Amino acid sequence: MASPSQASLLLQKQLKDLCKNPVDGFSAGLVDESNLFEWSVTIIGPPDTLYDGGFFNAIMTFPPNYPNSPPTVRFTSEVWHPNVYPDGKVCISILHPPGDDPNGYELASERWTPVHTDESMNYECH
Repeated sequence: MASPSQASLLLQKQLKDLCKNPVDGFSAGLVDESNLFEWSVTIIGPPDTLYDGGFFNAIMTFPPNYPNSPPTVRFTSEVWHPNVYPDGKVCISILHPPGDDPNGYELASERWTPVHTDESMNYECH
């Protein structure tokens, strides 16, 4: 299990890598410079979609045992999407805890695994 210090080091590295090698349509930074576990992200709507040209802000909150458990993502911008609840919380398989789905709707392979990163989550959202 990852300790908070291991999680901090990993998040610091991932944020640094993201800044050095930006992903088209996605940017991230810390909400508060003293807290590596809460990121402010902006997703630019992909071309040729209903979201084309839109700027959508969200907060990614990482758990202390990251990457063993997934972050939560909550849009702070209004977003109309079937996987976004009215309060902005994102509900997609990749953000569900690892292992078997107790309700039997998802395969374990569709759920969170520690090999996912902030970057792979971005790809899953498009």
